[in-house]
Amino acid sequence: MSAPSPEPDIVPDTQYRGLMRLLPEKLRAFALLARFDRPIGWWLLFWPGAWAIALSGGLGDQWMLIFWFLLGSVAMRGAGCVYNDIVDRDLDAQVARTRSRPLASGAVSLKAAWAWLFCLCLIGLIVLLRLNLLAQIIALASLALVAAYPFMKRITWWPQAWLGLVFSWAALVGWAAVRGAIELPMLLLYAGSICWVIGYDTIYALQDREDDALIGVRSSARRMGRHVLPGVGAFYGAALLLWGGAIWTARPDWLALVALVPVAAHLAWQVLTLKPDDGLDGLNKFRSNRFAGFLMFLACAAVAT
Repeated sequence: MSAPSPEPDIVPDTQYRGLMRLLPEKLRAFALLARFDRPIGWWLLFWPGAWAIALSGGLGDQWMLIFWFLLGSVAMRGAGCVYNDIVDRDLDAQVARTRSRPLASGAVSLKAAWAWLFCLCLIGLIVLLRLNLLAQIIALASLALVAAYPFMKRITWWPQAWLGLVFSWAALVGWAAVRGAIELPMLLLYAGSICWVIGYDTIYALQDREDDALIGVRSSARRMGRHVLPGVGAFYGAALLLWGGAIWTARPDWLALVALVPVAAHLAWQVLTLKPDDGLDGLNKFRSNRFAGFLMFLACAAVAT
């Protein structure tokens, strides 16, 4: 009789490291609920807005927008996580990676989670009031997308595409905050970011394929199946083409497109070295997108100067 195959390593969703270890237990639960232990989320939410501010020429006299967008990204990513956990608390309790989340485990009550969500949204409101009217209207329009996102994994194989709409929205807000107008480069930057998000969130979803199949949750990782590597590569390729279009419409110079070479090389490295059945490798590749976002920011800043 052959020995049973070892279970794949599960990377826990909550991590007690750094400042998290120093917080009192009650405060730590609220910090974990907002994913403050995982800064990768707010970096990924922040970068599209930073790209738009840079490419639209806002790094000069409107550089403080970078600070406000960073603060808003931390607060609203936290609010989004709290809302997502409120909606998904029963599903989270059935998945190995997420059953330790504060709501799923009972460390935070449902009533307290709603109160925490309200506090985070107040911080977001402070940031909103620093923007011009058009940027405020565009930012508020995202709330419907945010509210619908937790339900997408129940009704579509492509919740990653919906996440792309949400996590890329700052590109629209950032451009409008600087230029006060809706312009073609802004739309191309946004579309490219959506493709980028689909790519990296598909990599992230690889961790949950078995649990998702058991409880009936859909994802692009399950939909692509054996074709996940070329699938992610195709979305990354589309992102680069659309970003190239954004740069070209902002500065029609072939040399400007050279600025995309570093981020293109990084995304190619992710696809070429990704191990779809290795949860830790997938998590590391997913997290490396904060660096990809930084490289894209440098590209936008270089083109606008």
